[in-house]
Amino acid sequence: MNVQEQIEAKLIAALSPAILEVENESHLHAGHAASPNSGESHFKITLKADALSALTRLERYRKVHAILADELAGPVHALSISFK
Repeated sequence: MNVQEQIEAKLIAALSPAILEVENESHLHAGHAASPNSGESHFKITLKADALSALTRLERYRKVHAILADELAGPVHALSISFK
């Protein structure tokens, strides 16, 4: 399973989102000094989940970061999250 599939699987399992889009943007950052050039390091997530609706914006970010802690500690260098 690649990193994008791992991210999708974890968010689906934890949040049962109504909307989930995970876009690999690593190709846009190839050659940058801090980029690991793995092809799976920069992701953009668009997410809507009832499980997040009662949380503040900061709490939503913290929740998603907690769910994806292993990926953020490893292969994911940058993560952009948009909540619907």
